[in-house]
Amino acid sequence: MPRDSSTPLRFTRNDLSAVLLAGGESRRMGTDKATFLFRGKPLWQIQLETLRRLRPAEIFLSARTEPSWRPDDVQFIADIPPSCGPLSGIAASLVEIHTAHLLALAIDMPFMTEDYLCSICDAIEPGRGVVAKIYNRAEPLAAVYPREAEIDFRAALAGSDFSLQNIVGHLVTSGKLLEISVLKQERELFRNLNNLFDVDATAG
Repeated sequence: MPRDSSTPLRFTRNDLSAVLLAGGESRRMGTDKATFLFRGKPLWQIQLETLRRLRPAEIFLSARTEPSWRPDDVQFIADIPPSCGPLSGIAASLVEIHTAHLLALAIDMPFMTEDYLCSICDAIEPGRGVVAKIYNRAEPLAAVYPREAEIDFRAALAGSDFSLQNIVGHLVTSGKLLEISVLKQERELFRNLNNLFDVDATAG
């Protein structure tokens, strides 16, 4: 749902950090997702442009190793081992942020919009972030996490359950995340480009 520009935001740029999650192995895509050209631009550029429009206080890039394409104004953060994809990246980013909340966005979700991200950021509160939910499944790769969730992510990495869905469920139960339902017309925003078939489907 587009945000009414006349409505003041409940968050300011000083309250929010952002991280682009680019730590996946891209095995199903067959090539590096970050540099894959989608509609004339590499995915990393599309996603960083979306994050920059939100004017967060700081932007991080989470990956296993520092990529050559990282812009100078984006800080690199190596995943906290063991390397568990976005779980490790979010955990590492929560350690580094200087703000109250962290907006996480996956590199392979190019349909996500500034307006939708603003709408979930409008719902954050002290000590509580926001995660969208489609049917019974959370969408943790376009979500806002409170700094207080760091301890939960570290506990997960120290254990044997690396399911991001389970961590998010725990954060919802403990009150650190608010679940919001995704409207039917908003579901397309959460579409991932996992392989070339997904890319071809968007051209149809």
